[in-house]
Amino acid sequence: MCTVCGCGDSQVHGGHGHDNRLAPPQRNGKAVAGPLRFTPLAEDRHPPHHHYGQGPAGLHVTGMSQERIVQLEHDILARNDQDAAHNRRHFQQRGILALNLVSSPGSGKTTLLERSLRDLQGRYPLAVVEGDQQTQNDADRIRATGVAAVQINTGKGCHLDAHMVGRALQSLPDMQRGVLFIENVGNLVCPALFDLGEAAKVAILSVTEGEDKPIKYPDMFHRAELVLINKIDLLPYLRFDLPRCLDYVKQVNPRAEILQVSATGGEGMEQWYGWLDGRRKALLTEQVAKLQAEMAALQEALAS
Repeated sequence: MCTVCGCGDSQVHGGHGHDNRLAPPQRNGKAVAGPLRFTPLAEDRHPPHHHYGQGPAGLHVTGMSQERIVQLEHDILARNDQDAAHNRRHFQQRGILALNLVSSPGSGKTTLLERSLRDLQGRYPLAVVEGDQQTQNDADRIRATGVAAVQINTGKGCHLDAHMVGRALQSLPDMQRGVLFIENVGNLVCPALFDLGEAAKVAILSVTEGEDKPIKYPDMFHRAELVLINKIDLLPYLRFDLPRCLDYVKQVNPRAEILQVSATGGEGMEQWYGWLDGRRKALLTEQVAKLQAEMAALQEALAS
């Protein structure tokens, strides 16, 4: 076992080699007593770039081999997928449009939800599952709109998983043919991996962040069906390159729809509500077709 990185198989080291970069100090070409010294490779010195995502696992965990990481990820996601399938059946049987809202911290997700819930109340049933590491602050803000909300605190966890969402559903009122918003933990990395049983992921990127977030965190934007560029009312005061940002989104996900909105100023919100209405209508239309097919099968069985 390598005592430098903790990995167990030299054949799967994620692109790095054991090249004696940690070595005793030398004098006249010979090793002498003293603390080990780190000698960077040329590619480490210029340009400074350490890429830990090039192994089979796509990430680095100290003390764990790439094979072990891959196996653990497979086991964890397999269990999560079972719970996600259960959630998906729950949503489909009740005609619920479930959306997984993902973003980095500070993108304005909760503010966007507050405005959306106030504007959409009375149109169809609404509920929210909130995810944060600590506090019930966001759930309290949602409940102040009059919409039911369940807070999930993940502790040190950086994402919601399907089991958490499934348990949260037990605390929500019946909301057949409604819309469920799942506000995931503010993090553009881990939530991309976990299927919650949702109909779609909606990625929110605010103009107060860097326009290159889509290419820095491509997994998340690649999996999103809709990207909301939020806080566009602040554009005149920022050095945010909007055309470049839109181009980056298309580079990682050419199929993604993109809407520009301001949850505080109201710009673009009607387009957002139109997207929600369209997705809900498509879901219900699909459910009607399924029921009609089942009805036809029953009538055929009765006639035989």
